[in-house]
Amino acid sequence: MNKLFASIMVTLLSFAAFAQEKSAEVNVDVTKTTTTTHWYASPWVWVVGAAIFILLLVALTRSSSRSAN
Repeated sequence: MNKLFASIMVTLLSFAAFAQEKSAEVNVDVTKTTTTTHWYASPWVWVVGAAIFILLLVALTRSSSRSAN
């Protein structure tokens, strides 16, 4: 029984090995050139955003210090 099982397993494994022997040749040529610029790539957006953040931070700290007195 063990020899029969072993021979069946060896046969199945050899079929799997032969099935994977051929290498597929795939040639894919994709040439796609797109130039897009995102809004967050511009430096002026970061400058304006930082200025607004600093103004909000100053406004919040001043209002909290006045309410504490």
